[in-house]
Amino acid sequence: MKTVKLRADDEFIKLGQALKKAGMEDSGVDAKYDIQNGLVKVNGETDTRRGRKLVDGDVVEYNGEQVKIEK
Repeated sequence: MKTVKLRADDEFIKLGQALKKAGMEDSGVDAKYDIQNGLVKVNGETDTRRGRKLVDGDVVEYNGEQVKIEK
């Protein structure tokens, strides 16, 4: 499982940004479409909100890969 670290000053990262930072998407546009099409899960549930705020401990799943958000 990959991890995405939050910046020291940040309490959250948006779902689309996390997909890009983890290298799961090449662009924000790709992330937007995949999220809107229901291909991304957060904590085991499909989420279609690109702006979903992810916090420490959240797990994102896309295309068979998982990423954990860490502070």
